[in-house]
Amino acid sequence: MTMTAKDIISVLGPIDKALMADVSATGATLGELAEAWAWVNNDEALIGEGRTLPTGKVAELVDMLSPREDDEFEM
Repeated sequence: MTMTAKDIISVLGPIDKALMADVSATGATLGELAEAWAWVNNDEALIGEGRTLPTGKVAELVDMLSPREDDEFEM
């Protein structure tokens, strides 16, 4: 089932239109988006639980949603 903008915002909060379009274009489910968001925000805990690293659409979303190294050092 295709996610709506409302679905995406329910997980990620307010985001820009470009990111909304990119997330939607993955064809991921709401569950996959929620799992990716959990990995982005708490990967050490998930690894500690023994979860395998994300693959497929979840991995694509993790890459898309992860902050870039250069984003952290903007002045």
